[in-house]
Amino acid sequence: MIIELQQTTASKVAQALLHGRQVAGSRAMGMVMTMVVVCEEKDFPAALDNATQAALEHPARIIFVVRRRGRKAQLNAEVRLGDGSPGEVVIFWVSGPVADHSAGVVLPLLLPDAPVIVWWPGRAPDVPATDQIGQLGTRRITDSATAGELLKRVEQTRTGDSDLAWTRLTTWRALLAAALDQYPAQVTAATVTASRNSASGGLLAAWLRNRLGVPVELRTGGRRGLSDARLVTAAGDVALTRIDESTGTYRVPGQPQREVALRRREVKELLAEELRRLDPDEVYAEVVNTLLELQDSPAATGSGRPATEPVERTARTKAPTRKTAVRKAPAQKTTAKKAPAKKATGKKTAAKKTTAKKAPAKKTPTKRATGSRKTTSAASSTRSRTR
Repeated sequence: MIIELQQTTASKVAQALLHGRQVAGSRAMGMVMTMVVVCEEKDFPAALDNATQAALEHPARIIFVVRRRGRKAQLNAEVRLGDGSPGEVVIFWVSGPVADHSAGVVLPLLLPDAPVIVWWPGRAPDVPATDQIGQLGTRRITDSATAGELLKRVEQTRTGDSDLAWTRLTTWRALLAAALDQYPAQVTAATVTASRNSASGGLLAAWLRNRLGVPVELRTGGRRGLSDARLVTAAGDVALTRIDESTGTYRVPGQPQREVALRRREVKELLAEELRRLDPDEVYAEVVNTLLELQDSPAATGSGRPATEPVERTARTKAPTRKTAVRKAPAQKTTAKKAPAKKATGKKTAAKKTTAKKAPAKKTPTKRATGSRKTTSAASSTRSRTR
């Protein structure tokens, strides 16, 4: 059943939900949570499919806040009952000033005495806990596409925050932990290889650093996302390497290499996993703190490289020096402008040359003086002869 409402209010939507349940013959609500999804219009189709699939495992009232472009204040709604979902789906299409006050629309529809999960499938606020809708949630789920985006967010992490970049590491963390159970050796170092600016790569490096207390090096390369993780021991490396999108190789010292399932899971699977635990993820909070420590002190990784995207951070560190060089360029131009001063010096040189030209004039009197001396001596000699 689909009920469409134009230029509506939250109270009218609540009445539509009650009427829909009466028509369906089910007044009782068997939902365990309220999930609020905040997204842009372009991300809505995929978000609707993923949230609906996750609700098959966790029956919930799903409230969508879909932001549309436009300055006109508009609030349209759509109520879906059944339609492939065990719960209820409410879609709010907001634009203009209504989008800036969408929390007031969502608040009356929250299930009483039930946890509230807020999910941003696309662009999310830098501090989800301070967002107007994020403040309503007991859990806040984001999906960082890059390491830079993740770092902006984890600097302001609050209790209840989580990211799907961390959920993607579940299989990797389980296999690496199982390897140490099979081969309980002393790990002396670790390396993680991931694609450039991978959010999951930095989190895995921080997790290994936090749990093992050894230097961890993050390398750039390989396939999209994570491609390799190694734990260095005296007898050899514990290695987990991705082969393709669904399998990987698993090697433990003293045992033959074997293939394991290492599939890239879809968003609906990651979201369903996040909804299985509604209490704060304490391990994620510890790993985030370690990640921030590695960013503040790159030497903590053991290789002098930070835990996320060392190349870009190095470039950012050198950037001010380049800017300083550019700013100093005008000073060189100023020096070039002082060139006329050299011309003044050239005039002085010309003056010196003029003085040099006058030198023969000084020599002339000297010669005349010499000539007079010779004349005087000749006169004296004549006088002596006359005497």
